[in-house]
Amino acid sequence: MAVTTNDSALEGCDSSGEIGTDGKDAAPSPGGLGTRHLQILLMFLGMMLGYSLRVSMSVAIVAMVDKSTANPNMKEYDWNQEIQGLLLSSFFWGYAITQVPSGYLARVWSARKVLALGLFFCGLVNAVIPVAGDYADWGAVCACRVIMGLCQGCLLPCIHTLLSSWVPPSERARLGTFAYAGAPAGMVIAMPISGLLAASALGWPSIFYIFGALGMCWGLAFFYYGADSPAVHSSISQEEKLYIEASLGTSSSEKENGNQEKLKIPWVKILTSLPMWALIITHCCQNWGYWILVTKIPLFMKSVLGFDIKDNGFYSALPYLAMWMLSIPISWLSDFALKKGATKGFARKVSNSIAFLGPAAALISLCFVDADNKSLAVFILVLAVAFNAGSVCGFQINHIDLSPNFAGPMMSITNCMASIVAILAPILASVVVYDEENVSLWHIIFYISAGIYVVGDAVFVLFGQGEVQPWNDPDVVPEKHKVISDKP
Repeated sequence: MAVTTNDSALEGCDSSGEIGTDGKDAAPSPGGLGTRHLQILLMFLGMMLGYSLRVSMSVAIVAMVDKSTANPNMKEYDWNQEIQGLLLSSFFWGYAITQVPSGYLARVWSARKVLALGLFFCGLVNAVIPVAGDYADWGAVCACRVIMGLCQGCLLPCIHTLLSSWVPPSERARLGTFAYAGAPAGMVIAMPISGLLAASALGWPSIFYIFGALGMCWGLAFFYYGADSPAVHSSISQEEKLYIEASLGTSSSEKENGNQEKLKIPWVKILTSLPMWALIITHCCQNWGYWILVTKIPLFMKSVLGFDIKDNGFYSALPYLAMWMLSIPISWLSDFALKKGATKGFARKVSNSIAFLGPAAALISLCFVDADNKSLAVFILVLAVAFNAGSVCGFQINHIDLSPNFAGPMMSITNCMASIVAILAPILASVVVYDEENVSLWHIIFYISAGIYVVGDAVFVLFGQGEVQPWNDPDVVPEKHKVISDKP
């Protein structure tokens, strides 16, 4: 069903990427936990394992190139900083390619099948990495990471698609937020566990075996217990199915027969929209800073702060725990501001400024901290990552503000371009930090990243908008179409 510009479900910080017919339920909500909650739990676990598979290499590579930091009985590779940068960024080579195709497959075939197969094979390839390194060195490991990215490009498009079919508008903020909380949760879990495994008798290869096996298990579980919609779920209660369908304005026959109204995507208008380009630039800038922090924090902690692999994994996870916790009050405050009369544009820009200017200030501050002051340095790194939580209610949710009907394709475009930046960031950082123990070289990266954060926020504040764009309703008669003003 097409969404018109008077859709009350636009209010608040809704992270699902899709919008229902209105913000109110057309049927009473069944009490207690239901099938939709199991689906959300599965999505949370999928996000958690997807990000665990993605970031565990950041910790593992520290032990792979310096066995003295972990189990000294394991194999060590002579990989310089440029090779390490390639290995850390190669995941995104494949990840950027499959964003749009996987979103299309999720829509026309099955989001459940695409996501289950994607994470299953991502886990399988991850488990092959130690063997690939033994027989063909870094080139084979790089190839494995590219294939993992190809497999995992389906993660966000499929989660968006599934949430739009399973979550009623009145529950979308809390259930959607829970599903996406799997991303920082995956980092919080993967980093310390990776450090412990690397230092254990099993050594760093166990990181790839264990997380790979978990990814495959989740893929099989979701293939059998997941469902594309309530209409095709085998054991959902009739009461809960009717509640979800009434809330979303769909029916079982529409879902089963594929007769839902589909609007033609106005690609030209989207790609020539100034607010859309503000989103693209902002997303790219955020990805630069965020993935510099993700991929380089473990190395910085080892080389400059002198943490061993166990402490490295633990302290590297702290920023994502803080980010996870900070996302709750920021989301609530953003929603509260809207209820008190703030415009969507104002609320998004304030949240985005927290997410960009906070890390920028933290990274600049880090350049003035003595390396011997480990506690203060770790505290600042925690803040640098934690402030990124504001991006969810900043530019990320702004796709829905601009076009509830085409938020999914818009996210595919911005995330695809931002993934290219995620490829370049670790590589360029490795070129700059050619001597990982030289603190002044790290400062250069921190200053560059802080500057990119500031530019990204300035673009969003100056050119971003909070109003639904005219091309959101391509089939609406012009005289009946009204654009919601972003001004009070």
